[in-house]
Amino acid sequence: MLDVSDAVRAEIGEAEAERLLAGENTPGEYDCTSCRSRGNTSTERTSTVLFVGEETAVLAFAHAACIPSQVVTVSEDQLQGAVRTLTEADQQAETAEARPPAAQAAPTVGTAPEPGPRQAVLGVTCGQVLIEDTLHPAIVVEPTSPIARPGTNGPGDDFLPLLIEHGFHPVTDVARLPAPVTGWSVLLAMGQLHAVLQPPASPGTQPVAWWQAHQPLAVTEGWRTAAARNHTVVVYAAPVGSIGQQPREDLLREALEKAAADGVLVAGTMPLAGT
Repeated sequence: MLDVSDAVRAEIGEAEAERLLAGENTPGEYDCTSCRSRGNTSTERTSTVLFVGEETAVLAFAHAACIPSQVVTVSEDQLQGAVRTLTEADQQAETAEARPPAAQAAPTVGTAPEPGPRQAVLGVTCGQVLIEDTLHPAIVVEPTSPIARPGTNGPGDDFLPLLIEHGFHPVTDVARLPAPVTGWSVLLAMGQLHAVLQPPASPGTQPVAWWQAHQPLAVTEGWRTAAARNHTVVVYAAPVGSIGQQPREDLLREALEKAAADGVLVAGTMPLAGT
Protein backbone atom coordinates (compact mmCIF):
# COMPACT_ATOMS: atom_id res chain seq x y z
CA MET A 1 0.00 0.00 0.00
CA LEU A 2 3.09 2.25 0.13
CA ASP A 3 4.27 4.28 -2.85
CA VAL A 4 7.94 5.26 -3.09
CA SER A 5 8.57 7.36 -6.20
CA ASP A 6 11.77 7.14 -8.23
CA ALA A 7 12.75 10.60 -6.97
CA VAL A 8 12.36 9.57 -3.32
CA ARG A 9 14.13 6.27 -3.99
CA ALA A 10 17.08 8.10 -5.52
CA GLU A 11 17.41 10.32 -2.44
CA ILE A 12 17.08 7.68 0.30
CA GLY A 13 18.82 4.82 -1.49
CA GLU A 14 17.64 1.47 -2.78
CA ALA A 15 18.17 -0.39 0.50
CA GLU A 16 16.11 2.07 2.55
CA ALA A 17 13.37 2.09 -0.08
CA GLU A 18 13.12 -1.70 0.05
CA ARG A 19 12.93 -1.62 3.85
CA LEU A 20 10.06 0.86 3.61
CA LEU A 21 8.21 -1.26 1.08
CA ALA A 22 8.74 -4.31 3.28
CA GLY A 23 7.12 -2.45 6.17
CA GLU A 24 10.23 -2.37 8.37
CA ASN A 25 10.44 1.42 8.76
CA THR A 26 6.83 2.48 8.21
CA PRO A 27 4.92 4.08 11.11
CA GLY A 28 1.65 2.19 10.66
CA GLU A 29 -0.62 5.09 11.58
CA TYR A 30 0.43 8.61 10.61
CA ASP A 31 -0.85 12.17 10.25
CA CYS A 32 -1.13 12.96 6.55
CA THR A 33 1.45 15.63 5.71
CA SER A 34 -1.10 17.34 3.45
CA CYS A 35 -4.57 17.18 5.04
CA ARG A 36 -3.34 16.33 8.60
CA SER A 37 -6.01 13.67 9.12
CA ARG A 38 -5.06 10.16 10.22
CA GLY A 39 -3.87 7.53 7.79
CA ASN A 40 -2.66 3.93 7.97
CA THR A 41 0.04 2.46 5.75
CA SER A 42 -1.41 -1.05 6.06
CA THR A 43 -5.00 -0.26 5.09
CA GLU A 44 -4.84 2.60 2.54
CA ARG A 45 -2.60 3.74 -0.27
CA THR A 46 0.11 5.99 1.17
CA SER A 47 2.69 8.26 -0.44
CA THR A 48 6.20 8.81 0.90
CA VAL A 49 7.12 12.51 0.79
CA LEU A 50 10.74 13.50 1.39
CA PHE A 51 11.32 17.09 2.53
CA VAL A 52 14.88 18.16 1.76
CA GLY A 53 16.60 21.24 3.20
CA GLU A 54 20.18 22.44 2.90
CA GLU A 55 21.42 20.09 5.64
CA THR A 56 18.39 18.10 6.78
CA ALA A 57 15.95 15.66 5.20
CA VAL A 58 12.67 14.45 6.71
CA LEU A 59 10.60 11.55 5.41
CA ALA A 60 6.85 12.03 5.88
CA PHE A 61 3.73 10.18 4.80
CA ALA A 62 0.52 11.29 3.09
CA HIS A 63 -2.66 9.82 1.71
CA ALA A 64 -2.03 8.93 -1.92
CA ALA A 65 -5.33 10.66 -2.70
CA CYS A 66 -3.92 13.92 -1.29
CA ILE A 67 -0.49 14.09 -2.92
CA PRO A 68 1.77 11.69 -4.83
CA SER A 69 5.13 10.43 -3.57
CA GLN A 70 7.73 13.09 -4.29
CA VAL A 71 10.76 15.06 -3.12
CA VAL A 72 9.96 18.56 -1.86
CA THR A 73 12.77 21.08 -1.55
CA VAL A 74 12.27 23.59 1.29
CA SER A 75 14.51 25.99 3.16
CA GLU A 76 16.43 24.67 6.15
CA ASP A 77 14.51 27.04 8.45
CA GLN A 78 11.18 25.71 7.19
CA LEU A 79 12.31 22.14 7.65
CA GLN A 80 13.61 22.71 11.18
CA GLY A 81 10.35 24.45 12.03
CA ALA A 82 8.39 21.48 10.71
CA VAL A 83 10.51 19.07 12.77
CA ARG A 84 9.80 21.12 15.90
CA THR A 85 6.09 21.11 15.08
CA LEU A 86 6.02 17.35 14.58
CA THR A 87 7.98 16.77 17.81
CA GLU A 88 5.58 18.98 19.77
CA ALA A 89 2.62 17.18 18.20
CA ASP A 90 4.03 13.80 19.27
CA GLN A 91 4.59 15.06 22.81
CA GLN A 92 1.07 16.44 22.97
CA ALA A 93 -0.36 13.17 21.65
CA GLU A 94 1.32 11.24 24.50
CA THR A 95 -0.64 13.25 27.10
CA ALA A 96 -3.84 13.83 25.14
CA GLU A 97 -5.75 11.12 27.00
CA ALA A 98 -4.94 12.71 30.36
CA ARG A 99 -6.72 15.97 29.62
CA PRO A 100 -9.70 17.13 27.54
CA PRO A 101 -8.93 18.73 24.18
CA ALA A 102 -8.82 22.52 24.18
CA ALA A 103 -11.27 24.40 22.02
CA GLN A 104 -9.39 26.66 19.64
CA ALA A 105 -10.94 28.99 17.11
CA ALA A 106 -9.02 29.47 13.87
CA PRO A 107 -9.36 32.68 11.87
CA THR A 108 -11.37 32.36 8.69
CA VAL A 109 -8.80 34.16 6.61
CA GLY A 110 -5.03 34.29 7.12
CA THR A 111 -2.51 36.61 5.46
CA ALA A 112 1.23 36.62 5.04
CA PRO A 113 3.36 39.24 3.30
CA GLU A 114 6.28 37.96 1.24
CA PRO A 115 9.02 39.60 -0.83
CA GLY A 116 8.23 39.91 -4.53
CA PRO A 117 9.97 41.41 -7.55
CA ARG A 118 11.31 45.00 -7.41
CA GLN A 119 11.17 44.95 -3.58
CA ALA A 120 7.38 44.83 -3.65
CA VAL A 121 5.59 42.70 -1.06
CA LEU A 122 3.11 40.06 -2.19
CA GLY A 123 0.21 39.83 0.24
CA VAL A 124 -1.19 36.29 0.25
CA THR A 125 -4.69 35.68 1.62
CA CYS A 126 -6.25 32.22 2.01
CA GLY A 127 -10.00 31.63 2.07
CA GLN A 128 -12.78 29.55 0.55
CA VAL A 129 -14.83 30.77 -2.41
CA LEU A 130 -18.21 29.35 -3.43
CA ILE A 131 -18.14 28.51 -7.14
CA GLU A 132 -20.92 26.58 -8.87
CA ASP A 133 -22.37 25.43 -5.52
CA THR A 134 -19.01 24.03 -4.35
CA LEU A 135 -16.57 25.54 -1.85
CA HIS A 136 -13.11 25.84 -3.39
CA PRO A 137 -9.89 26.66 -1.52
CA ALA A 138 -8.50 29.94 -2.83
CA ILE A 139 -5.36 32.02 -2.57
CA VAL A 140 -5.51 35.74 -3.36
CA VAL A 141 -2.23 37.48 -4.25
CA GLU A 142 -1.93 41.26 -4.23
CA PRO A 143 1.33 43.26 -4.23
CA THR A 144 1.74 46.31 -2.05
CA SER A 145 3.24 48.39 -4.87
CA PRO A 146 3.22 48.38 -8.69
CA ILE A 147 5.21 45.62 -10.38
CA ALA A 148 7.43 46.67 -13.28
CA ARG A 149 8.39 44.35 -16.11
CA PRO A 150 11.87 42.85 -15.55
CA GLY A 151 14.56 45.01 -17.13
CA THR A 152 12.49 48.18 -17.06
CA ASN A 153 12.25 51.06 -14.62
CA GLY A 154 8.97 52.52 -15.79
CA PRO A 155 6.31 53.76 -13.39
CA GLY A 156 3.61 51.51 -14.86
CA ASP A 157 2.15 48.39 -13.29
CA ASP A 158 2.73 45.24 -15.38
CA PHE A 159 1.59 42.76 -12.73
CA LEU A 160 -1.50 41.52 -14.56
CA PRO A 161 -0.02 41.56 -18.10
CA LEU A 162 2.93 39.50 -16.86
CA LEU A 163 0.63 36.94 -15.23
CA ILE A 164 -1.57 36.70 -18.33
CA GLU A 165 1.57 36.06 -20.40
CA HIS A 166 2.34 33.18 -18.02
CA GLY A 167 -1.08 31.56 -18.41
CA PHE A 168 -3.40 33.29 -15.95
CA HIS A 169 -6.90 34.11 -17.20
CA PRO A 170 -8.87 37.38 -16.85
CA VAL A 171 -11.86 36.94 -14.53
CA THR A 172 -15.19 38.52 -15.40
CA ASP A 173 -17.39 36.32 -13.19
CA VAL A 174 -16.19 35.02 -9.81
CA ALA A 175 -19.05 32.47 -9.85
CA ARG A 176 -17.30 30.51 -12.62
CA LEU A 177 -14.32 28.23 -12.04
CA PRO A 178 -11.18 29.61 -13.73
CA ALA A 179 -9.35 27.44 -16.25
CA PRO A 180 -6.12 25.71 -15.19
CA VAL A 181 -2.75 27.47 -15.41
CA THR A 182 -0.40 25.03 -17.13
CA GLY A 183 2.71 24.10 -15.17
CA TRP A 184 1.85 26.06 -12.02
CA SER A 185 1.03 24.40 -8.69
CA VAL A 186 0.46 25.04 -4.99
CA LEU A 187 2.68 23.41 -2.39
CA LEU A 188 0.69 22.41 0.70
CA ALA A 189 2.89 20.32 2.97
CA MET A 190 2.54 19.21 6.58
CA GLY A 191 -0.91 20.83 6.56
CA GLN A 192 0.48 24.31 5.82
CA LEU A 193 0.92 26.50 2.75
CA HIS A 194 4.54 26.69 1.66
CA ALA A 195 4.65 28.13 -1.85
CA VAL A 196 3.09 28.84 -5.22
CA LEU A 197 5.32 27.20 -7.82
CA GLN A 198 5.78 28.21 -11.44
CA PRO A 199 7.14 26.06 -14.28
CA PRO A 200 10.89 25.35 -14.29
CA ALA A 201 13.17 27.52 -16.38
CA SER A 202 14.30 24.52 -18.43
CA PRO A 203 12.86 21.02 -19.03
CA GLY A 204 13.88 18.38 -16.53
CA THR A 205 14.54 20.82 -13.69
CA GLN A 206 12.51 21.45 -10.54
CA PRO A 207 9.70 24.04 -10.45
CA VAL A 208 10.68 27.36 -8.92
CA ALA A 209 8.83 29.33 -6.26
CA TRP A 210 6.93 32.35 -7.54
CA TRP A 211 5.88 33.03 -3.96
CA GLN A 212 7.37 31.24 -0.95
CA ALA A 213 6.51 31.72 2.70
CA HIS A 214 9.27 32.72 5.11
CA GLN A 215 7.43 30.51 7.56
CA PRO A 216 4.75 28.00 6.48
CA LEU A 217 1.35 29.69 6.45
CA ALA A 218 -1.35 28.04 8.53
CA VAL A 219 -4.68 27.44 6.79
CA THR A 220 -8.00 26.44 8.31
CA GLU A 221 -9.17 22.86 8.53
CA GLY A 222 -12.00 23.70 6.12
CA TRP A 223 -9.49 25.03 3.59
CA ARG A 224 -7.38 21.86 3.85
CA THR A 225 -10.45 19.65 3.56
CA ALA A 226 -11.63 21.45 0.42
CA ALA A 227 -8.12 21.26 -1.06
CA ALA A 228 -7.91 17.52 -0.39
CA ARG A 229 -11.37 17.01 -1.88
CA ASN A 230 -10.84 19.07 -5.03
CA HIS A 231 -7.09 18.38 -5.47
CA THR A 232 -6.84 21.93 -6.82
CA VAL A 233 -6.58 25.47 -5.50
CA VAL A 234 -7.92 28.61 -7.19
CA VAL A 235 -5.27 31.32 -7.27
CA TYR A 236 -6.49 34.89 -7.83
CA ALA A 237 -4.24 37.89 -8.44
CA ALA A 238 -5.00 41.61 -8.56
CA PRO A 239 -2.87 44.78 -8.68
CA VAL A 240 -2.09 46.86 -5.62
CA GLY A 241 -5.12 48.41 -3.93
CA SER A 242 -7.69 46.12 -5.56
CA ILE A 243 -8.51 43.63 -2.79
CA GLY A 244 -7.00 44.60 0.56
CA GLN A 245 -6.66 42.34 3.59
CA GLN A 246 -10.24 41.28 4.22
CA PRO A 247 -10.95 39.78 7.66
CA ARG A 248 -13.90 37.61 6.54
CA GLU A 249 -14.59 35.40 3.55
CA ASP A 250 -17.81 37.24 2.65
CA LEU A 251 -15.86 40.51 2.45
CA LEU A 252 -13.14 38.77 0.44
CA ARG A 253 -15.80 37.56 -2.00
CA GLU A 254 -17.19 41.08 -2.38
CA ALA A 255 -13.70 42.45 -3.05
CA LEU A 256 -13.07 39.77 -5.68
CA GLU A 257 -16.36 40.52 -7.39
CA LYS A 258 -15.59 44.24 -7.47
CA ALA A 259 -12.11 43.60 -8.88
CA ALA A 260 -13.62 41.36 -11.57
CA ALA A 261 -16.20 44.01 -12.46
CA ASP A 262 -13.39 46.56 -12.72
CA GLY A 263 -11.41 44.27 -15.02
CA VAL A 264 -8.42 43.97 -12.67
CA LEU A 265 -8.63 40.30 -11.61
CA VAL A 266 -6.90 37.26 -13.08
CA ALA A 267 -6.96 33.67 -11.85
CA GLY A 268 -6.28 30.05 -12.57
CA THR A 269 -6.75 26.66 -10.95
CA MET A 270 -3.59 24.84 -9.86
CA PRO A 271 -3.00 21.29 -8.65
CA LEU A 272 -1.64 20.59 -5.20
CA ALA A 273 1.95 19.73 -4.41
CA GLY A 274 3.59 20.71 -7.68
CA THR A 275 3.41 17.40 -9.52
